[in-house]
Amino acid sequence: MLMSISSQCNDGVLPSGLNCLQRGFPCNRGTRRYSDFAIKCGGPQITSSNGIVYEWDNETVGPSTYYEIDTDRWAVSNVGYFGSSNDAQYTRLSLSQFTNALDSELFQTARLSASSLIYYGLGLENGNYTVSLQFAETAFGNSNTWKSLGRRVFDIYIQGNLVLKDFDIRKDAGGASFVAVQKEYNAVQVSGNYLEILLYWAGKGTCCVPAQGTYGPSISAISATPEFTPTVSNRPPNSNKNRTGLVVGLIVGVGVLSFLAVFVFFYIVRRRKPPANDDEGKPKIMLHIHDSCQTSFSFLYILEKWNSFPYVMLWYALLETKTSEVASAYSILG
Repeated sequence: MLMSISSQCNDGVLPSGLNCLQRGFPCNRGTRRYSDFAIKCGGPQITSSNGIVYEWDNETVGPSTYYEIDTDRWAVSNVGYFGSSNDAQYTRLSLSQFTNALDSELFQTARLSASSLIYYGLGLENGNYTVSLQFAETAFGNSNTWKSLGRRVFDIYIQGNLVLKDFDIRKDAGGASFVAVQKEYNAVQVSGNYLEILLYWAGKGTCCVPAQGTYGPSISAISATPEFTPTVSNRPPNSNKNRTGLVVGLIVGVGVLSFLAVFVFFYIVRRRKPPANDDEGKPKIMLHIHDSCQTSFSFLYILEKWNSFPYVMLWYALLETKTSEVASAYSILG
């Protein structure tokens, strides 16, 4: 689900989905389906060396956009416009190798924002979580030229609380770019079945080095894991299981109706049969006893002994009997 807020909020009515991301998260309160989440910000799905599956987050977003993944496990909201840039990008890609990282590919993409970038963990079981945020600066080189003098500075809030002010990724990495930086926060309380992580640019740092629009929040990956024993399945609803149940139900229903049709047919004919007499010259139905044997029986005999024949045998015999023969049998019995 991808939607531009500015183009959809007509007459003050919020579009479907965005309403769920309002204060208090009305759509997710009371929903307990997940006990963790992990996001590969700005890039494809990646499984880390420690087994964490970081879900893809490479959807194109604009200056006023939100996105919610199909499984309702997490969502992202971006606000801010790189007004000084003619070709504003809200993701960044670098194929460099990163130091201080077990999984270098985890830092090769990043999600950017010109002002406010918010990630939401949705449908979480309430309790305390450990939140891990992964960063790496790739916009400024490690050369001794003016292009390496830029500074990216922003604040980090978790659950509405300021946890890190004036965070400078490169400074935290010892003044170097292409170095992985991890910030981990323990005992993050989830009480309303959602978790909110806000990265906010407060106007600090540089804006135009090495190019116009090089500022604002940047993040490579996010994960949240429980500090308790989960009691939820941690799996999205299985639509395939529901579809299989529907197919099975239809097959069973058709089978029951077919059986009733055969039963009603023979029941009606039996009630109309004349007194028992010689079957000679009467129309007959061919029944397949087994692969190499076929035997003819008169209508009257089948009516007398119909419950002695397998249902499938009677059904196929009825299908193979010519319409004229059935009509002839009716005229004789009637």
